[in-house]
Amino acid sequence: MLRFLTAGESHGKSLTAILDGMVSGLEITPDFINRELARRQVGYGRGGRMLIEKDAVEFTGGVRHGMTIGSPIAMVIKNRDWQNWKDVMRAESGERRAEGEQIITRPRPGHADLAGALKYDAHDIRNILERSSARETAARVAVGAVCKRFLEEFGIKVMSWVTEIGGVKCKMGTVPDLRMERSGVVESGLSPKSFELSEASDVRCPDKKISEKMRKAIDSARKNGDSVGGVFEVVLTGVPPGLGSHTQWDRKLDGRLAMALMSIQAIKGVEVGMGFEAAERFGSEVHDEIYYRGQGSRDERHRSAFHGRGNEFWPAVEPRFFRKTNNAGGIEGGMSNGEPIILRAAMKPIPTLYKPLKSVDIKTKKPFKASVERSDVCAVPAASVIGEAVIAFEIAESFLEKFGGDSVEETMRNYRGYLEYLREF
Repeated sequence: MLRFLTAGESHGKSLTAILDGMVSGLEITPDFINRELARRQVGYGRGGRMLIEKDAVEFTGGVRHGMTIGSPIAMVIKNRDWQNWKDVMRAESGERRAEGEQIITRPRPGHADLAGALKYDAHDIRNILERSSARETAARVAVGAVCKRFLEEFGIKVMSWVTEIGGVKCKMGTVPDLRMERSGVVESGLSPKSFELSEASDVRCPDKKISEKMRKAIDSARKNGDSVGGVFEVVLTGVPPGLGSHTQWDRKLDGRLAMALMSIQAIKGVEVGMGFEAAERFGSEVHDEIYYRGQGSRDERHRSAFHGRGNEFWPAVEPRFFRKTNNAGGIEGGMSNGEPIILRAAMKPIPTLYKPLKSVDIKTKKPFKASVERSDVCAVPAASVIGEAVIAFEIAESFLEKFGGDSVEETMRNYRGYLEYLREF
């Protein structure tokens, strides 16, 4: 069983993540994880905190000589901003408060502030906002990075891009839009170029013209003391059929992936494949017809642009069943079906506004304008990277449930045996 926990506050000394159940023999370096952490920190519309922090991971358990050893992997990410908050956030007891420190009693609409204060009997809302902050996701990105590295061994790639910010949407065809019925995965726009272009964009959108319009939407919100949300897609290629299960509600892959995305701060909606548009169409327009390609067939239209390593991994296995459309987003009946997995998540605008909304002081019960904490104007690009991380964990967990193994080599043997079975089937 793969599982993880995170700990730490936004302005505390550090964030800690423990990943338990990862196989031994996996090559992993701090640099690999630090690249993922750096991707999370960039993006047009980010706040001043990102100018202070330069996230870097330190392994404190589970890794030796650049290899996992099978024991829990412990990772620590230090908060540079701790130096400015160490008196406010100190763990030691004492009556003296830091100079200028105030008890926060004004909950911000859209935050965990009021509900958390009521739940935990917190009369200083800082006890709630420190942990509910999206700063916590840095630890989850570190966990996801290890899982990405694991999935790489089996030819599975995890990608993301932004499709909407502040009402500005990408044009059809500039990114994979599987709501459009087309004759194959490659033709739907799923290509390495989409991901490469998104990585080069500070809003993580592959379309340069649309990216500029997104920046203007962010600039307008900043000028007005407001914030904007948006939509991002997470795409996985090389995923074999059979991850997840139809037999119990809590084993359904789409349910688990949706929960992972919804657990990210500010995410309010999730779609799989065609998503909500399926409710507007006839069944004949939604369901993906099934085809079969025999040994030696050269039908290229359905092929993903990202294969595994040659013919060793799915989807390069021949012969195989396939679909010319992917409206299901790679998941049917709670199980992966061998096509690329397509997920979409909607992020609400950041609730901390420099033009604060009305609220009520929890101590005096009088109306006030909500307190302001340093925040982003738009964090959709960062959320897309976090989306990759949480999905990578869920796929890695499902993969290990299916194929087992305590080492990379053992899992590889099991997986290759499954691919051989698929060829025979």
